[in-house]
Amino acid sequence: MLKILRIALAFIVVTIAVYSLVTGNHALSPYMLFFLGLMMIVMGISEFKAKRQAEALTCFTVSVFVLFVSVYTF
Repeated sequence: MLKILRIALAFIVVTIAVYSLVTGNHALSPYMLFFLGLMMIVMGISEFKAKRQAEALTCFTVSVFVLFVSVYTF
């Protein structure tokens, strides 16, 4: 379940990033950062379940920062 969610969120992030690069329209960047933060949370949960606490803590820390930047840019 988490793997499918991580792949779906990664696809959304890559799609928005490619769209922004091709068109030059960076209005969707906050949404890209939001989905990237959600993806990092999902990755942190999967790392925590795999008993890799250091990697999970890193993912959670990065996700908090990315979500903060995303909300700040809205």
